[in-house]
Amino acid sequence: MFRRAFWFTTGAAAGVWATNKVHRKLRKLQPDSLAAQAADKAVETGHRLRQFALDVRTGMADREEQLHDALGLGEPDGVRELPAPRRAVLEPQYRTTRTTGHTGLTGPTGKEDH
Repeated sequence: MFRRAFWFTTGAAAGVWATNKVHRKLRKLQPDSLAAQAADKAVETGHRLRQFALDVRTGMADREEQLHDALGLGEPDGVRELPAPRRAVLEPQYRTTRTTGHTGLTGPTGKEDH
């Protein structure tokens, strides 16, 4: 009698466990759940890519510092400013003018029709 009760209880517990496991798997395979899983993976991948980019940037700065030390380049004392804009020293060789009655640009003599 006790053996039958034991095996009946064991079978019922196994059936409940298996049913719950199957229902969980089915919920995971529903479209809403799959979309949420894909979104979570995309966010995780984005975080990993950002961390990779930060690691690369740190490595680049370290390597740049090593190269500066190896080449004997000193650190700038202050903030470097951009150089002043350069002005054209020479006049253009050809000035473009418009002739009356002609819509094209002309050269130095005004008679070219390129």
